[in-house]
Parts: sequence; structure tokens; C-alpha cells
Amino acid sequence: MNHKLKLFFAFFILISTQQFYAQEIVTSQKAQDAVAKKADQEAKKSSDEIHRKLNDEQSRLKKEQKKVESHQKDLKNSEKNLDKTKQKISKLESDNQKIYSKVNSNSITAEEAQKQELKVKQKEVQIQKLKLKQIDQQKDLDKVKATLL
Repeated sequence: MNHKLKLFFAFFILISTQQFYAQEIVTSQKAQDAVAKKADQEAKKSSDEIHRKLNDEQSRLKKEQKKVESHQKDLKNSEKNLDKTKQKISKLESDNQKIYSKVNSNSITAEEAQKQELKVKQKEVQIQKLKLKQIDQQKDLDKVKATLL
């Protein structure tokens, strides 16, 4: 009987040990699954945060690019307007020079000379207006250049 009892206890210990190891394996597998699931969730959360930040940065850069393009367009328009005004002033001044030379050449009548002098005065007024306009355009151009810097 003693022998049977020892055999029974040995069998019982063997079964208990196997059950303990089986529970330990199942528990460690569940823990690994939980750790892996938590790591996946953290990775997804981190990835979503990075994507959100990238999208925000991309939209900010697009807005900035549009702003820069708008300033460049304003700069080109300001330079173009300034050049046109300078050309108008040059044309009017050369016209005045032609009229002055015609008046001073004494090849026209006194009445015609007075008409020509009147034209010269009118063109001089236009030139002064254009010079004022040129000054304003130069100020605008300087403002646009300052915003780009």
C-alpha cells in the first residue's frame, strides 16, 4: 500500500506540475498578446498624430506659398505700372522738347506759337501729375518689397 500511495502522490505531483506549467504558458501568452495589442495601439496613435501634424504643416505651407505668390504678383504689377508711368513721362517730355524746338525755330506764326506753348503747359501739367503718380507707385513698390523681406 505504501508503494501505491507513493505512486499516487508522484502521479498527482506530475499532473499538478503539468497543469501549473500549462497555466503559466497560457498566462504568459495572454500577457504577450496584451503587450502586443497595447504596442499596436500606441503605434497607431503615434502614426495618427504624425499624419495630423504633417497635414497641418502641409496646409500651412500651401497658405504661405499662396501668400508669397500673391506678393510676387503684386511686385510684378507694381514694377510694371511704374515702368509704364516712366515711359509716359519720357514720351511727354520728348513731345515737349519737339514743340519747344518748333517754337524756337521761328518757322511758325505768333498765334501758332501761343497754341504750341499752351500745349506745352498742358503737357507739363500732365507730366507733374504722372510724376506724383510715379512717386506713389514707387512707395507701393517699396512696401511690397518690404513685405517680401
